[in-house]
Amino acid sequence: MAFFSYKARDSAGKVATGLVEATNKEAATRLLHEKQLFIIGLTETRARSKSAAGTQFQRVGFGEIVNFTRQLSTMVVAGLSLPEALSILRIQTTNPAMGSVLMEVEHQIVGGGNLGDALAKYPQHFSAIYIALIRAGESSGQLDQVLARLADSLESQRDFRSKVSGAMIYPVIIIIGMAIVVMIMMTVVIPKLTELYADFGVDLPFATQLLISISHFFVGWWWLMIALVVGGGYGFMRWKKTPIGELVIDSFILHIPLFGELQKKIILVEFTRTLSMLISSGIRLLDALRILKDALGNVLFRNAIVDISKKVERGFPLGETFAQYPVFPPIVSQMMKVGEETGKLDDTLLKLSKYFQSESENLVKGLTTAIEPIIMVVLGVGVGFIVISVITPIYNLTSQFK
Repeated sequence: MAFFSYKARDSAGKVATGLVEATNKEAATRLLHEKQLFIIGLTETRARSKSAAGTQFQRVGFGEIVNFTRQLSTMVVAGLSLPEALSILRIQTTNPAMGSVLMEVEHQIVGGGNLGDALAKYPQHFSAIYIALIRAGESSGQLDQVLARLADSLESQRDFRSKVSGAMIYPVIIIIGMAIVVMIMMTVVIPKLTELYADFGVDLPFATQLLISISHFFVGWWWLMIALVVGGGYGFMRWKKTPIGELVIDSFILHIPLFGELQKKIILVEFTRTLSMLISSGIRLLDALRILKDALGNVLFRNAIVDISKKVERGFPLGETFAQYPVFPPIVSQMMKVGEETGKLDDTLLKLSKYFQSESENLVKGLTTAIEPIIMVVLGVGVGFIVISVITPIYNLTSQFK
């Protein structure tokens, strides 16, 4: 297949430029005529391969995907064709990586392809769920409705992530600040005080001796600490990717007080919302479960979905099957039974996702409220230990002068 750069006019007289993929110049001309384009110029080019190679190393953020979906939805609902909408979005984007992706997608559609297959060539930017929904919308002739639902879901997902990450900013800043202060104390302040105590020959209490020993370790073995942190982190990440490591870590996370429950609720929010969207877009339940399985961020949930898919395929009711797995709370199976009986499983799942989102937001508030006093207590104990260790020898020294 070759790529041809074209310049043409559409039915409204507007000039359009781009690339089209075809076996030869005659085939490219035919494809452009089928798109109701009047060709002004057509030349063979190699530009596509360079563009495609460049995008492999560029990044498109989640926020840009959300904005692209909403804008594309708005344009398609307004009656613009996909090539026109993609061309406008490509011109407007400020991210070169996103612009390259949109150019490639536009070229493939003009060349006779469809949106789902074009986006599938960029799995690093568009998830399997995203692509499956687009394909379902194209096959059913409801791409505008699917894009609108997908945009709503992605925007809700972005807002929810923002709330969760925003609540964690304060504790993270405090912890980083504490670490910096401790490093400065251990490497700069304590060594100076150690020299002072040695000059005066003061008898040091156990707390001060312990603090000085820790300081000596920081100063003399800092390279070992860095090596242990880097090596341990690398080894941990490698082990985490093994089946046993993944199972142990994911199980441990779900059992952490407050944080584990929050993580579980976050997974349930994404699971119920996405499953609802897949079903409402016309995707079969079994296919939806298989697509959704790979998007879940916890191996316990993935294993449960694999088993549930097998049982549903053999004819077991969905609600009763979910009730057999403790990672899903009872309300999931109860609501699914209601959805199966009423024939509105997608609506029921959407309501369930809103319920879990509300629960998650309340947990985030509770977690933030609980973390603040814990941090203050730990900070107070640490500062108190340092102060006592530093002040006690000085007090003893002044007592000797008296």
